[in-house]
Amino acid sequence: MHTPLEPQGASGVGAVDGAGGEQVDQRIAAWRQGDCVVGGDWFLFRTNTKNPLTDDGKAAVAEEAENAETSVRGFAVLTQTCDLVRSCVDRPFAEVSPLVEVNDQVLREIERGRRPNYGFIPGVADRRLVADLDRVMTVEKAVVAVWQRIEGCRTDEDARRFSLALARKRARTAFPDDFVAFARPLMARMSERHDRQSDEGRALRSLREIRVRAAPSWDADAVEVMFWFIRNDDEPAFETQGWEHCLTALPRPQSTSGRFVRVDGVVLTLDDLTARDYVESDPLDLDHLSTRRR
Repeated sequence: MHTPLEPQGASGVGAVDGAGGEQVDQRIAAWRQGDCVVGGDWFLFRTNTKNPLTDDGKAAVAEEAENAETSVRGFAVLTQTCDLVRSCVDRPFAEVSPLVEVNDQVLREIERGRRPNYGFIPGVADRRLVADLDRVMTVEKAVVAVWQRIEGCRTDEDARRFSLALARKRARTAFPDDFVAFARPLMARMSERHDRQSDEGRALRSLREIRVRAAPSWDADAVEVMFWFIRNDDEPAFETQGWEHCLTALPRPQSTSGRFVRVDGVVLTLDDLTARDYVESDPLDLDHLSTRRR
């Protein structure tokens, strides 16, 4: 079986010798969260020998192994920069996710934040590569030190967006089941019309995110729901008519049955939203909703 943690042949960098820590620290000092290595490599994971779920897991079991490997295009570093550059003597490990290739449409959806299980990385976007955030592997920093670094995030905004994508992956709101059913028709309409050449489609493409707040809380017997459609403030035109269509499609209050007794929506930019409104609301995925039981 291939040994996945040996120095990358494609890296063009020699192995770190026994001088150890200092050389690793020097070589890894330039690395930042979101940086990548591209080249044939292997992702290592543990499988259940009695119930393997993937082809690679089944192949490992056939060889009487518990650890499985799968070929990947490369890796993206997930570890925060401040931890990455700390001494490898004290902090010897780094987290990485494999890079996978997607088509142009999926790449655009990931860039817009519509697929939270992936991370958009500008430095490898021209190759249609993204980070598969469902898979995370721990490696020693000495492994990263022998990789050929590709700068993943070229600006502070790029770095901020990637960091937010990682946070969103781990901290997505689990909405009550009845709200998921309540909001699903709106989400389906927005997904369906997003790419249309219409006022509504152009309006939807100007979206930065959707946030929703429940008052007094998601667990209350009677809930008032507020949708904030936050648009990018650098759009050349504001599609007023298109947003009128979107707001008309908001789910209707359930005055005679159900908990959602009032529904409002407004289109605005981040500059228009108060800090309190932002922290008291939850992001709503455009393509699907996470659920929790009530």
